[in-house]
Amino acid sequence: MATLVLTVLGDDRSGLVDALAEIVKAEGGNWTKSHLAELGGKFAGIVMVTIPDARADSFEAALEPLSTRGLFDITVAATDTESANDSPGGSEFELSLLGPDQPGIVHDLSAALADRNVSIAELRTELREAPMAGGILFEAHAVLEAPAGVSAAELQELIEALEAELMVDIEFNPKPA
Repeated sequence: MATLVLTVLGDDRSGLVDALAEIVKAEGGNWTKSHLAELGGKFAGIVMVTIPDARADSFEAALEPLSTRGLFDITVAATDTESANDSPGGSEFELSLLGPDQPGIVHDLSAALADRNVSIAELRTELREAPMAGGILFEAHAVLEAPAGVSAAELQELIEALEAELMVDIEFNPKPA
């Protein structure tokens, strides 16, 4: 089986997911993982599918007509799921951040993590109204992958320093198995 990662972008409207899922099914494939969202009137997402090796080329060709159905940008990349899931000796952590919106939060967080070779496996962010105080809050949820040799205590120290510097609340915990 070929494992393919698709990125999709189009004007948001109903039926886009169904149009894509219909092609996956018609080509004998399996929809295995995805993150899809409406952002600023656009539909955007990333989808991982498995397709029989012999049908991978016809699957890609079958995606082309989706541009007439609203998905005007589709990129397909083959991947090796075995090597993509390897993180020997590493640890996973969950991080939740909440605080006043300000420019640079994602940059400051990602730069500090990158300095310690910690990968961001997943990141979701959004802005929302602050409930009684007014203003806008920035909220982020992330799954982090730390390499062997980077301890939870070291990351906790880093997170506490960022929390103080950015004046936000951060929860940081090992990811449940």
